Amino acid sequence: MLLDPDNKIVQCCARGMALEGEGRHKQAAKTFRQAWRNAENPLEKAIAAHYVARHQPSLTDKLKWDQQALAYALDVKTEGIQEFFPSLYLNIGKCYEDLLDNGNAAANYQQALSFAHQLPDDGYGQMIRAGILAGLQRLAG
Repeated sequence: MLLDPDNKIVQCCARGMALEGEGRHKQAAKTFRQAWRNAENPLEKAIAAHYVARHQPSLTDKLKWDQQALAYALDVKTEGIQEFFPSLYLNIGKCYEDLLDNGNAAANYQQALSFAHQLPDDGYGQMIRAGILAGLQRLAG
């Protein structure tokens, strides 16, 4: 399993998501930064950076954190890491789209699509697939 529920970084990010779900965004952002500070290996750093990106004050800052998450994920040799790539490329594509850089947006949405077959066949996988297809459709329209 890629995301070990016993991993301290995964647990910290889960706490951050719970805080976010409660509308406690400042506390969530603080919790994600704590996960980043405590991350010890490329997988943990990829996970933490992915969540830190959610609470950046600007699109360029969000893009930098999303790119950092991807760079760490690409260094991970753990089986199953490919399940993480569609979401990472989707987030990067959306940042580029919002920055009106449609060329880079399309390239990242295509990368996300190329890994979409790695997604689980569940609600999460369906949500990421739908996001990828919606991004590609927005750029085509």
